[in-house]
This record gives sequence, structure tokens and C-alpha cells, in this order.
Amino acid sequence: MKVARVQTVCECEARLCADLDEKRLVLRGFARNGVPQKEILAPANALGAARERFDVTWFCPFCTRNVLRSFLASALSYRNA
Repeated sequence: MKVARVQTVCECEARLCADLDEKRLVLRGFARNGVPQKEILAPANALGAARERFDVTWFCPFCTRNVLRSFLASALSYRNA
């Protein structure tokens, strides 16, 4: 299976990441904040995954905000899992 990773930064400066499969559905969402770079579960969901421009939402575990970011499917870079 091939996996692509999308990343963004929350307003609280936490780095939010999500691993997507080839259909652009979220396999796992996680967040990192500060040092050491420990991964914490950050529930994520892909919206409109079939479209060229789709959205990914996260629940930030550090500040409890719901974060929405848009991505282009043609800009994703896949790697083997």
C-alpha cells in the first residue's frame, strides 16, 4: 500500500500530521509539540477525498481546536508503507 503524509501547523504551534492512503482516506492522525518530538493521537478525517482539492480536519490534542486545511491531490507524494 502507498501512503502520503500531509502536515500543517495549528494556531497553538503544534504540528498536525495525517497519513493518507491512495484513495486519500486518513489512516492515522497525530500531533507533535515541543521537545522531545513525541507523537500524540490527533483524530483526523478527510472531507471530499474524491475531489482534486480536498480537506483534512484534525482535533488538536494540545489546544482542543478543530483545524481544517485544504490540500491538492496532485501535490501529494506517495511512498510504500
